[in-house]
Amino acid sequence: MKHTNLAIILVEPQGPLNIGSVCRTMQNFGCNDLRLVNPRTDHLGEAAQLMAVKAGHILKEAKVFPDLDAAIGDINLLFGTTRRFGKRYRETFMTPDQAAVRINGRNPASHCGLLFGREDKGLTNEELDRCHHFIAIPTSGELASLNLAQAVNICLYEIYRHSLSESNLPASDWLPAPADELEGMLQHMRASLFKLGFFKDNNPDHILHTFRRIFGRTELNSREVSILRGLWNCLDKLKSAHKSDKVQ
Repeated sequence: MKHTNLAIILVEPQGPLNIGSVCRTMQNFGCNDLRLVNPRTDHLGEAAQLMAVKAGHILKEAKVFPDLDAAIGDINLLFGTTRRFGKRYRETFMTPDQAAVRINGRNPASHCGLLFGREDKGLTNEELDRCHHFIAIPTSGELASLNLAQAVNICLYEIYRHSLSESNLPASDWLPAPADELEGMLQHMRASLFKLGFFKDNNPDHILHTFRRIFGRTELNSREVSILRGLWNCLDKLKSAHKSDKVQ
């Protein structure tokens, strides 16, 4: 069974053996869309190709992007993998099993992404802020972090296993806005709120993180994003008119 519109996104992967192993796992579970963000190694080198075995075509067809925003521009639903357990992320944690149910029940037309971080540091706060939901793989407290390829394996196995189940929920007709549309709206909001003096002495990054989590959980569609941009445009005009009145 092929999983269409499902991308595996690796941020700055460092090990060619890991990249090759990820390709093999993707082939095992019917996933072909591999995206590499600023890889720190030659992903087409001999080591990666040997590890990929019969999944060499996934390796050769992998798309390379200079930054995360470029890699997720068309993604409607993004799941970030993390082992962080702080309050900042806890509210949207899912196990791979829970995420698999959500992924298999999404609108078939939506592009879904699984985001995996660096082998040594994982994903940054800014990268996690781009995600709608988070996946945390339960592990022993003795060693919380997993090998990159193993983490991909676990997630894809659960997605594949649930796709074979007759108890899956009917596919949703809800189509979240692509990441580039949502990010454009958030940056517009940021600029508008700065002009209005909303942030003042507050920490703008902390407040913007809260807005990102609100909008991420609600999975805004394109129409809702457009309406919000219309609101920011209206606020921009009101601010400009207020400035003009002061000048006169």
